[in-house]
Amino acid sequence: MAAVWQYRKGKNPAFIQIEGETMATTYHISYFDQENRNFKSSVDSLLVLVNKSINNYDPNSEVSRFNKADSTFNLELPYLMPALQIAQKVFVASNGAFDMTIMPLVNYWGFGPDKTIKPDSTKIDSLRSLVGFEKINLKAGAISKTDPRTQLDFGGIGQGYGADVIADFLKSKGIVNALVELGGEGLAMGINLKTQKPWEIGILDPNSTRDNMFFKAYASLSNKAFTTSGNYFNYKIVDGKKFSHTIDPESGYPVKRAVLSATVFANDCATADAWGTAIMVMGHEKAIEVLKEHPALDVLLFYTADDGSVQYFVTEKIKSSITINP
Repeated sequence: MAAVWQYRKGKNPAFIQIEGETMATTYHISYFDQENRNFKSSVDSLLVLVNKSINNYDPNSEVSRFNKADSTFNLELPYLMPALQIAQKVFVASNGAFDMTIMPLVNYWGFGPDKTIKPDSTKIDSLRSLVGFEKINLKAGAISKTDPRTQLDFGGIGQGYGADVIADFLKSKGIVNALVELGGEGLAMGINLKTQKPWEIGILDPNSTRDNMFFKAYASLSNKAFTTSGNYFNYKIVDGKKFSHTIDPESGYPVKRAVLSATVFANDCATADAWGTAIMVMGHEKAIEVLKEHPALDVLLFYTADDGSVQYFVTEKIKSSITINP
């Protein structure tokens, strides 16, 4: 997929939109540039390098090679370490609810490259012993693990991190006003010069399906990252039971929570992405308490109440920027 549209009026900056495919999803970028530059080829080349670092589905990527390594892996590209450093911070701050070493369990439940699924409590308990980000050591130019069977999964942070890399590239080119979206997550930079207002993003209704997606809310954002995590698309049905793709690192099983979706707003998209995963693991009630200790984060949570109705929670600082559809 590839498309470019340009808008020019007088001496105003050109309005440019580019889109493409990456990380098994799509990206859409809108930005204003006084020099009328088209960055699509540069963005695509950059994303190829990012995928060579963090793509779990590429057997030759750095993360795949680390997962197969016995201990230490020397990094060749500059993209793996920043994402892992953010992941480490969220792992600690979320009390382990976000944990990239969940990969053995993700594979076991059939949500990784291995699509088979055969739930067995004994096997799950065995795999749980391999999970824990404290088993990962980060040092200059290299990462290592204390157990050779420990593996990293970028599923809960990769797309958000990819959006950050794109945004950083645009900033390096002097772009101030842009909207970057990759797989539904991204960053709003500056404002939309066409409307002279903050950028507006839509937030999916938890009842959406792949064939029928519609918005439940809208957010007006400026200089803020956003991600939405939910289980409405990615799940498996085994013996008539529905299993979400979000795995609880503590229990080893897919989570069963009342929370339907978690939209997180933060200064960077990787942090927002990781926290979205953490909230889906811990549930909305615990998340609301934990978030009190992290005032830099804002959230919009949809959840199922005791009476079966869909309710929402939104943090105070972001409330004026959110519009909820009835």
